[in-house]
Amino acid sequence: MKRLFILLLVFLLCIPAESKKKKEVVNENGEIVKTGLSFGPLPAIAFDTDKGFQYGALLNIYNFGDGTHYPNPISTWYLEASAYTKGSQWYVVSYDAKYLIPGVRLCTALNVQNDTGLDFYGFNGYQSYYDSELHKGFYRHRRIMVRYKADFIGKIARNFFWEAGYHFHYMKINEFSSKKYDLDNTLYGMYTQWGIIPEDEKNGGFSSAVRVGLMYDSRDIEASPSRGIWAEANFAAAPGFLGTSHPYNKLTATFRHYVPVVSDKLVFAYRIAYQGFFGNAPWYMLPFYNVVGPAYDRDGLGGYRTVRGPILNRIQGLQSGFYNAEFRWRFIDFKLWKQNIGLALNGFCDGAMVFKGMDLTNRTGALPEYYSQYVKTGTNDKLHVAAGAGFRFIMNRNFIVALEFAQCTNRQDGGSSFYINTGYLF
Repeated sequence: MKRLFILLLVFLLCIPAESKKKKEVVNENGEIVKTGLSFGPLPAIAFDTDKGFQYGALLNIYNFGDGTHYPNPISTWYLEASAYTKGSQWYVVSYDAKYLIPGVRLCTALNVQNDTGLDFYGFNGYQSYYDSELHKGFYRHRRIMVRYKADFIGKIARNFFWEAGYHFHYMKINEFSSKKYDLDNTLYGMYTQWGIIPEDEKNGGFSSAVRVGLMYDSRDIEASPSRGIWAEANFAAAPGFLGTSHPYNKLTATFRHYVPVVSDKLVFAYRIAYQGFFGNAPWYMLPFYNVVGPAYDRDGLGGYRTVRGPILNRIQGLQSGFYNAEFRWRFIDFKLWKQNIGLALNGFCDGAMVFKGMDLTNRTGALPEYYSQYVKTGTNDKLHVAAGAGFRFIMNRNFIVALEFAQCTNRQDGGSSFYINTGYLF
C-alpha cells in the first residue's frame, strides 16, 4: 500500500500540462474534452514478480488536436529509460500517428533491452520440469536485444483494416553468471549440451521479417474499451535474403471482445490468441507474441502483458495459444485538477498451452541423469491456469496505472505473482 500511495502522489504532482489554455468543453459523458498537447513526465515505477522493482523515467506525449477524436489522441510519443532490480535495463522510443499519412496509421518503435538474468524454463510447458526449490540462477541466461518496427495500418471498409510492417530483432545470448550463485550448470547450458538448442543458435542471431495481416476493430476507446471487437491475424516471413540468421515463418491470430454489462461501467472482456511457427524456428524467437500496431512484441508467455500468473517464459513451443477473461468495473468517476479520473476493479482468469512442442531429444547423450530429471517427454502439456484480481487508476481514459495479483493453480507454473504496471492487459 505504501508503494501505491507514493505512485498516486507522483501522478498528482505530474498531472499532464496542456500546450494551450482553452475554454473547457464537456462531452455527453460529462468529461472535459482534452485538446492540444498533453505531457506526462513520470517516474517509471512498477513491480513484476518475474523482473523485480522497476525504476527510471518515462514521458507520454498525447496530441488531442482540436478534441474531435477525444478520448482517442491523434498521435502519441512514448519515451522510457528504466531498469529492474532483477537485472534488466530497458530503453524505448515509440511514435504512433493516425493522420500523418493520409488514410494510413503509422506505428514505429525502437527498443534496447539488456537482460543480465532472463528466465529460461525449457520448452513445451509441462514437458520441462520446474524445480521451485532450486535457486533462480539455474533458470536464467543473459540476453542483449535490439528491436525496431515500422507498421502501417490502412482502412479497407468501415471497421476492416489491412496491416503491413517490417520488424527487426538482434539478440546476443550467453550463459548466466553471478557471484550470488555457485553454478555448475544452468538449464540453458544443459539444453545446448543436449543439442536441443543447436550450436549455431545458442548465442542468438538476427531476425529481419516482413508482416502482413488483416484487422477488424470496432472498439469505442482504444486504451480502455467498453464495447466492440478487436480481431486480427498476421503472417510474418523472415527469409535469409533479408538478413535473418535462421529463417522462419509464423502465423499469429488474436480475437478480443468487449461486452458492456452495465453501460460502460461494468464490462466483460476476453482475449483468445494463437501463434504458430511453420518449418524451422530459432529457439530465441519462440517467446515473442507478435503484435502489429502501437505496441511492440510481447516478450514471453507468462507475466503481466500476456498470461498473468505463470512465471515468464514458462510456456514455449512451436504452436501455442492463450486466453484472458475478466470483468472490469469502473466504480467511480470524478474530476481532479481539470483531469477526468476513474477508479476500477477487475477479476480475471488466464490460461495458456503448448499445442505443438519442440523436439526435446537428447541428441548427444550428455548428462543423462539431468536429462531424465528435467525433461519429461512422456507428459503432454495441458492448460496452465491462474486467477486473480486488480485495481486501476485511470486518467483521461488513456493513462492507466494497474495493480494486479494472480495465483497459479499448479505449482509447476510458479506460485503467486504481483504486478504494478500501466494500461489494461488488452
